[in-house]
Order: sequence, then C-alpha cells, then structure tokens
Amino acid sequence: MFDREAYNRRVQWFQEARFGMFIHWGLYAIPARGEWVRSVEQMPEEEYLPFFEEFDPVDYDPRKWARAAREAGMKYAVLTAKHHDGFCLFDSALTDFKATNTKAGRDLVREYLDAFRAEGLKVGLYYSIIDWHHPDYPHYGDQNHPMRNSEAEKAVEKERDFDRYLAYMHGQVKELCTNYGKLDVMWFDFSYGEMTGEKWRATELVNMIRSYQPDVIIDNRLEVSGTGFGSLATDDPSPYSGDFVSPEQIIPPQGLKTESGGDLVWEACITMNDNWGYCAKDKHFKPASTIIKKLVECVSKNGNMLLNVGPDAKGNIPKESLQILKEIGDWMGKNGNSIYGCKGSSLPKPENGRVTQNGNKLYYHVMENAIGSVPLYGISRDQVKCVRLLSDGS
Repeated sequence: MFDREAYNRRVQWFQEARFGMFIHWGLYAIPARGEWVRSVEQMPEEEYLPFFEEFDPVDYDPRKWARAAREAGMKYAVLTAKHHDGFCLFDSALTDFKATNTKAGRDLVREYLDAFRAEGLKVGLYYSIIDWHHPDYPHYGDQNHPMRNSEAEKAVEKERDFDRYLAYMHGQVKELCTNYGKLDVMWFDFSYGEMTGEKWRATELVNMIRSYQPDVIIDNRLEVSGTGFGSLATDDPSPYSGDFVSPEQIIPPQGLKTESGGDLVWEACITMNDNWGYCAKDKHFKPASTIIKKLVECVSKNGNMLLNVGPDAKGNIPKESLQILKEIGDWMGKNGNSIYGCKGSSLPKPENGRVTQNGNKLYYHVMENAIGSVPLYGISRDQVKCVRLLSDGS
C-alpha cells in the first residue's frame, strides 16, 4: 500500500528547491566523445581499459564545483557514482574497477559529498543499473551493450549469471546507502525493453534502500526510461515507482498529472550543450537566458530542473558552463523568490511569459516586450494589493 503521507513528507524539500546540478563524470571524459562512447562506437573492453590506466584528474576540487552550484542558485546536486561503463567513482569493495585503483587513488564520491554538504546543498548520487564492464551483465543481443553484435560474446552468453550481477548491483547500492551518511537523492538509470521493474529485483532493492535511507527520494527509472511516467502517475504506484518522474531533454508541454488529475512530482534533466559527459568538440551551449526561461517554465508547471555539467578529464567544469552558471546565478540572486517554493498558478498562461506562485504572491515573468501595457488575465483589479519589480522592489 502506497503511503501518501510519508511520500508527501519526503518530497517537500524537493518541491521547494526546484533547481539542481547534474554532474556526469568518469573515464569517458578522456576520449571526450560523450558518456555513451563505448556503446555508440561498439568499443571492446580492451580499447576502453587504457582510459582506466590513464585516469588522473589532477584538478579535481569538488569545493569549486559546489561553490559554482551554490552561486548559481542551485539547492541540490547529483553525481554519477557509476555510469553505464561500470567505472565507480567510489571505493566499492565489490570491484577493482574504481577510482581508488587509478592514479587518482582516492574516493572521489566521498570528496564530492563532503564539499557539497559544506556549501549547504542537498546531495544525490546517480547509479546506473546497467553495467557494460561486469561479466554477468548481458552482452550479445542486449539493446545497449557495446558487444551486442559480437559473435565471440554470443558463444559465451549462456555462461553469464544475471542473478550474480544483481547481487553485485544490490551490494553496491547498499554500500552507497551505508558508507556515506545521509543521502537526499538516489537517481537510478535506467530501465528498457524487458529490463524493467522486478527484472532488477526492484521491490527488494527499494525496501533495502528505505531501511538505511528512509528519507531519500528516488527517481522512477527502476520502472521506466527517461521517456516514461511509470506507475507513479497512477493512483496505486508500485513499490518501486520512485518519488518523481524524470523527463530527459524535454519539458512536458502541459506539466504532468496523475490519472486522477493530481500534480505529479517531476524533474526535467537538461544538458547545457548536446552531451551529458564531456565532449571536447561540442560547443553548442544554450545561452543562460534560454536556461533561465526553461527553469521558469518548469516551475510554472510544478516541476524542477536538473541542469547538467560534464567536467573534463582533469576535473574541470568547462569554462563555458561556468560562465552560464554565473549568469544564471546573477539572475537568481535577484529573482530567486520567484523559483524557490513556487509552483504553477491557476491563472491562464500569458502570451508573453509565465506565472509562478507562492501563497498569495504571483510572479509574472515577462519574457518578451509588450506594445503598450502588460495584460494579466484571470485576476481582478481589486484582488491585487500591489505590483512590484522583484529585482529592485520598485
């Protein structure tokens, strides 16, 4: 039975925070062609392992990342503790394929958590339930595995033991839940095809997580991909439905509702350019003004935005991303009250902007110039006590 009261308590801070930082970082920062490079190029393990030997992020200082996030007005962050390639930024006792065995020689997740907590930010960890490194994860014929078309892998596929992989995956999630203090977000990625729900022993996994981290909020990707809602959108969510829907690279046109018309808790995850992981040639960065407008749009539809940065192989957030974060921070410093703790308004959407609301305060975001006066429909003049510009109080 879904405990709606406990659920509402868990997600309260999340719905007030509204804006977070996603951090995709790992070995893939060295080839610098995005985090899916192994799958896209169907790269054999032996071609990828040299990046493990080379990984040495000499500039990694998560305190700089945390400061940039806080100054941008972000309230929480999510770091890729393990991506699809199976490489762990944390000191897992269950694998040798981890940062402590590289030239970095230390637990990079622990340093991230310490730094972001010190800046007063909520902390989350991304964990891929997919693993292209583990010998028992399906290779040949899998939808995404780099070796999906390898005849050599086809010959040994029957020797793989998926239950052995699940024990490993559950064990690593337990490590994250028990070795690093209180976590605020657990961000799983992702289900696909037949690999969904109980294929991951998802009820058992969520029950284990809740036993150690009762207040952590979980995304919906044990059940769906970044394009689905899952049972959270129904009146009877599954035990592994998660706490929020996670649309990827899209803002739902009308926001998201449950079957009975209630508001769904959701978070759009968005890249600054066209890649999640560092891509050296990708300079297609969105202007800060666009991202600000899209953040406002998310909040006006009762959603959050998780904005991604992809640090390079040395551990630096690209200068373009830092400049965008600074511009967003300048705007949030003056206008953050129209974001934090706000939700959509019952007023109709104005033609030239969007409205967010917190209690009896309406925030009218004027996104294009009007000819003459700026009309606001859906509210009568005698309901308005005063109108003020948020940035300077005039």
